[in-house]
Order: sequence, then C-alpha cells, then structure tokens
Amino acid sequence: MPSLRFQALSLCLLTASMGGCSSSSSEPELGTKVFSLANGCVSISTSAGTRFIAPSESGDAFEASASAGLEQASRFRMRAADLGTYLLFDRAEQYLVSDGSFLQRASALESDTVKVGDVIEIDDEFQSEGEWEVESLAGRFWLRHLKSGGYLAESGIVAERRNADAVELVEQSGCATFRELTVDAEGDVAPIEFEDGSVFGFAETHSHLLTNFGFAGGGLYHGSAYHRLGVEHALPDCEIPHGGEGRKDLLGYSFDNRGLSVQQVLLPLVAGETPGFNHATAGYPDFTSWPNARESATHQTQYYKWIERAHLAGMRLLVQHAMTIKFLCDTFVALGNEPARFECNDMVSVDRIIEETYNLERYIDAQSGGPGKGWFRIVKSPAEAREVIRAGKLAVLLGIETSFLFDCFLVPRSGFEKCDETTVIEKLDEYYDKGVRVLFPNHKFDSAFSAGDGDKRFIDIGNFALTGHWSNFVECSEELRDLPSVFDDGGLSFPGINMPREVYDSTPPEWENVRDYEDDPIGTLVQYLDQLSSEGPRDGEYCQNAGLTPLGELLIQEMMTRGMVIEIDHLPRLAYKRAFEMLVENDYPAVGTHGNNNGGLLYELGGISKSGFGRCRSATEPATMDDGYQARIQLMRDKGAFPAEGFGFDFNGFAGAPGPRFGDDSNCENQEDPITYPFTSYAGDITFQQPMLGNRNVDFNTEGMIHLGLVAELIEDVRRDGVSDQDLEPLFKSAEGYLRMWEKAERRGAALSSKARE
Repeated sequence: MPSLRFQALSLCLLTASMGGCSSSSSEPELGTKVFSLANGCVSISTSAGTRFIAPSESGDAFEASASAGLEQASRFRMRAADLGTYLLFDRAEQYLVSDGSFLQRASALESDTVKVGDVIEIDDEFQSEGEWEVESLAGRFWLRHLKSGGYLAESGIVAERRNADAVELVEQSGCATFRELTVDAEGDVAPIEFEDGSVFGFAETHSHLLTNFGFAGGGLYHGSAYHRLGVEHALPDCEIPHGGEGRKDLLGYSFDNRGLSVQQVLLPLVAGETPGFNHATAGYPDFTSWPNARESATHQTQYYKWIERAHLAGMRLLVQHAMTIKFLCDTFVALGNEPARFECNDMVSVDRIIEETYNLERYIDAQSGGPGKGWFRIVKSPAEAREVIRAGKLAVLLGIETSFLFDCFLVPRSGFEKCDETTVIEKLDEYYDKGVRVLFPNHKFDSAFSAGDGDKRFIDIGNFALTGHWSNFVECSEELRDLPSVFDDGGLSFPGINMPREVYDSTPPEWENVRDYEDDPIGTLVQYLDQLSSEGPRDGEYCQNAGLTPLGELLIQEMMTRGMVIEIDHLPRLAYKRAFEMLVENDYPAVGTHGNNNGGLLYELGGISKSGFGRCRSATEPATMDDGYQARIQLMRDKGAFPAEGFGFDFNGFAGAPGPRFGDDSNCENQEDPITYPFTSYAGDITFQQPMLGNRNVDFNTEGMIHLGLVAELIEDVRRDGVSDQDLEPLFKSAEGYLRMWEKAERRGAALSSKARE
C-alpha cells in the first residue's frame, strides 16, 4: 500500500467517544442507557420477571401473561427507529403495535402513503403505531407508545407513566433478524492516513441523497435514503406513485428516453400516462428493474446501506446538495401526476432536505448505539472534517443546488418580494447557521442572481413559463467560445421562442399569459404551440445573452467573506467569466463539480473539480482506464495545485452513471477479466463479496454502477486493468484536496471579512 500508515495504538479505543470501530459479530450487551439497546435481543417483563409479554392465545395480540415464563416469552429484536425509539420485532417477524388501548401484533406497519380510489394520500405528520420510546430513570425502563402517547402496562396502554409498569428488558438470544439490505462486505474500517499527513479517502463532491423530498416530496422521485420504519418503507414497490407498469412516471419516461420529440412528451402529459409499459415497479425485496442510476432517473440510488458500502470502499467526504426543480414540481402536481407532501416552492423542499439529512445522521447514530457513534457525520468546518475522517468516518458537507435560491426570482411570484441586499445577507446567515457551507448561485433557470445555465430542452419551456420572458440566446462571441462551459453551448431546442433582449430584468412581455402556469400548465402552453413547434434555425453555438446580476455579484462576494464553498459550473458563460474575475481578484478558490476547470485556471486558484475513469479496457495495452484521470492529475501538477481529484457522480440528480463493460448494455468491445469475488479494498481493510439487493444478485459487469455502493467495483475494475495503487493515490487523497480548497476559502474569507471591517 503506497505511503499509507495505520494510526498507532488501538484507534477503536481512542475513538470510542466518536463511535469506535463497528462489529457485527455479536449482539450488544444491554446497558442502562437507552441508546445501547439498539439491535438488542430482549424479552419484556412487566412485573420483575413474573409476567412477560407473549402472544395471546389467538396469536393476533400480545399480552402480559403470568403463564409465560422466560422461555415462553416473546423475544424482540429492538430495531432503532430514532435515537431512543425502537421497533419491537418478534421471532415470527411480527411487530408489537398498539391502537392506543391494547397491545396488538402486526405483520407489517402502516405506511404514510396510501392510495384511496384514484387519490394518493400522504400524511406528512404520520406517526407509526409500532414505535416505542424507551424512557429511563434510575436504572428503570418504561416503554412509551409514540402514536398514542401512553405507556405499556400489563393491562395494555395507560395514559400516564405513574400508572404504567416499569419494564425489565431481559437479554435473550435467537431473535429474528430485522429486514434490511446488506453491505456485502466484511472487515472494520481502519483509520489510516498517508505518510505525508494527508487524510485518507476519496471525495464524492456532488451528491443528492434525499431527492425524494424535492419536488414537493410527493413521489415524483421514488425511494428514500432511509426510513424510520426500515427498508420496506424506504424502498417499497413504486406502483402507488408511478402507477402500474410505471406508466405514471412521466418524468422518468421523459428523462430516460432523451430522444423524444416535444409532441412525444406532451401527449403522455395530457393523457396522464405513458403509451405503453414503462418500467417494473417492484422494490424491496425483489428490485426487478431499479435501482438503476444509468437508466432509471426517478428511483433512489443512494440508500444509506449503499452509502455505507461506498464508505467501506474508501469514501471519506461527501457533499450533500439539496436539489429540487420548481418547474417540474409545478407541472406534475398541476397535472395530477403526483401528490404534494408540501408546496412546490424550492426553498421549502431545500429546508426539508436539510432537516432530513440531519435526521439521516440521527438514524445512523441510532443504529450505531448513540449520538455521535455513527459513521455518517455532518461537518461545518474543514477542521471538523479532518477529525471525522481521521477517525475513519464519512464527513458530509451540506450544500444547495436549486434554481431559485433564497426565493430570489427574476420575476417575483405572488406572495414574494423582490430580493435585495438585505435579503441575501439575512438568508446567507440563516443557512450558514443551519450548517450549509456549499452553494450554487444558480441552477438551470433565470433567477435574480444570474441567467440560467444555458441548458436548453425543457429548461427553455420552464424559463418561459416561470418568467414570461422569451428565451435569451445569441450566437456566442469568439471570446466566449474560448471559455469552457458545461451547459451554455450548442444549438437551440425551441428557436420559435428565442427572442433575445437587451435588458435581462426588463418587463416580461408574456407574463400575463403564463402567470397561471402553476395551475394550468397545458392550457398555458397550448397558447404557444406554434412557437414551440417552429422549425427555425437550430444549429450553431448559442450562449445566454446575460450573466451575473449585481445581486449575483453580491451573493458571491458575501459567500467569500464567510469562507463558503462556491460552486460555479451552472453559471452561463457571461456569468462564469465575471465570477472568475471576482475569484481571481480575491485569490479565492471555487469548485466545478460538473467537471469544468477552466483550462486549469481553477486549479491555479486552489480550486477543485471532479473526474472519473473510462469504462472500456484496451485489448492491447494495460492500464488505460485511468488515462483521462491521469491527464487531469498532470494538469493539476502543471498548475501548481495539490494533485488529487475525486468523483462527482451526481447520483439522484438525473445525471446517469458509469456503465457496464460486458453484456447487451455495454459500449465496449473485446473485454476480458470481469469482476470476481471476493476482492479487497484499496486500503486492504475490507473484503467485498457479491453485492445483493434483497433477493436479487447484482452483476456489476453487465449492469454497471447502478447504485453508489458499487463504487467499490468501479475502483476494483480499474485496479484489475493494471493501474497501480500509486497511480490511484491521487483519488484516495481527494478528500485531502477538498479540505485544502475549503481551508483556503476559510483563510481568504477571514482576510476579506477583516478587510471589509476596516
């Protein structure tokens, strides 16, 4: 292993306060603290061992039985739903539940999402009938039923703890295993670092763990990174939101079939379903066709167990962006294609995603035995991130990638004031206090900060519908053509609505005709079918005719004074040019996690981008799958940068994924040496086995990287191509590279803030 050193002394002991080292080889001993009960196996006595909770004679309920001794007592697996809250799961795989009066036995827990007739109902205040909070006082325990608020007693449920029985939780063995996905790996993460002091691990610089809470959280995007009630509720069959055969999944249909014409997209929207079979809906435990990050844009690819598998493969830093797209939410909610858990406003979804990310951290802590003990740690400074990574855990940064950041619309919506300097400063402070450290100033659509990123296709329609402005593209000048861009290029998608304007924030000419789009999208667009179907000139190199606004410049300047991480790859060319001038003027680093590095100039500032590996192996030459990656690392060296770069998969962000080398879906020829099992991680501390999805075997060789956990196979594929561990060192130093960028941002932020006060 190149230049790696294992930390001295038993770091499992030294980091005990942070969770120590995990082991699944034995059941935990019961302690007096409620958190230590996680995954324990117990019987419940309500009277100092004379009565135990056991099934009733009918078998459909539980009761405190005098005739049930310890051997006859139910044995419950205590599955953490939250810190100190548990699901009680017996050996017959039945749950202890209650209606608020009696103790009942259920084979499944109720869902927060149900279909009543043709109507999908979502209860956002849902409280399960199967969650029990353990209260502890002076070494005694009580079980409080969260839904009713009452306490477990011999008679069932009583309202007050003083009338309830203190329960004795007697340690047992032989409990059922709670239904869950596996990581299919063995070993404990070894806290290690490089001999030069660099932290060990690769960075995933661009991720969306909880897209299911975007788009009003109504099921447009299916599947969650976690659920308090377990995998059956996190990754269930998607027939309720997506319909039989997936035919209600119109967003997925449009994204997964990129070659569709406007008419081929609009007709299913009007009809309310796809013209034929779209996708199989089965979730846990069969997963017939999803997850599939390459070909199924609207299904979860980052369940927490898959994140954990990536962590075992060496991932030590992840940027979690709250992402949503108001235009898509407005469209599908208005058409009745999805229910709304909450309103379509971008910042409402952003707030919920941030909240749920903290809840995910709590959930993983709960599985691991208490606060701070989990491997998933949200960090707010590079110093904190270093501490977390050196303990072998995953440092998670919170970011925002949304079109109408801080509700700063180009054309303010009803109920919103026009954003000004005060708005921006107050909102930056508010979200900084929430732990957000990474921001995109813009995303896709025109806003008060900048023109949209220049992506065409449905974005053109959205911009028009949300602003009343015609598209604003002009042929790129020679100067702008030399400026690399991720999205702001190429021909026109809808030339009939492209009418460039001189003043970006001028009065929108069509606002009165489109202002009701949120309520009537089809009726609104029908007025413009001629323009949308126009066959005007399409080919060429077209750029946005606007860039950063004064408010956008203020946003970037204020982010710099706070030492925040600035994501610049969604800026259109004019905005990118001005933003880069500001960065150079202030010697401030930025990041380009969609892959742009501005010809290496980003690296000169101390910034970072993202890279990856080729997927096809040469039939004649070894070690070629990393050629593009090594070229990027050499560019960093040439620019005097720290030579390390991580991934930016953009999973759950409609961005595809690395494909297979073998099989019908491969674009490769004459491939040899498929992945076989077992194999060992780069660090040598983890052994990976054949990955499973419940009942389904996953074949990375023919399916590709269908979820984040298969990054282990992606890296192993490159190693088997003959790429040396030394050549891969820059990947496993990419967490260090990100931290160095962030540390410079903090230093420059402090200097700029001090200068501003002078």
